[in-house]
Amino acid sequence: MKCPACGCADSKVIDSRPVEEGNSIRRRRECQECQKRFTTFEVLETVQIIVIKKNGSKELFDRTKLLSGLLKACQKRPVNAEEIVNEIENELQNSLTTEITTTEIGEMVMNKLKAHDEVAYVRFASVYREFKDIDTFMAELKRLQK
Repeated sequence: MKCPACGCADSKVIDSRPVEEGNSIRRRRECQECQKRFTTFEVLETVQIIVIKKNGSKELFDRTKLLSGLLKACQKRPVNAEEIVNEIENELQNSLTTEITTTEIGEMVMNKLKAHDEVAYVRFASVYREFKDIDTFMAELKRLQK
């Protein structure tokens, strides 16, 4: 960080504090050259994730939509839906992918649910895979048993 007084790139941090509910950090610095003090703010930069829907339209990733679907599938089950949404959101942020399809998100959810709770997995799969009849439902159950 360059000193605003002399332009020197060498400074030391004197004090750091979280601000705005922990979403940024305020740093008090001192220039190593002229000893002037100045303040900088460090903010976490997140990637805007665009979701490509089945009809081709695009919208911003909305964790509340994902959480809503998971809560329905996990109703009365010992599954922490919020934790699964956090895991998926973190994976998306860490992948640095800017666009993802609903199919890819659905598969991520299915994999997480399969590991956590098979009943919640089948509930989610019945809506996500659009089971048309009992045969497709039974085929999924048999696949799960293997």
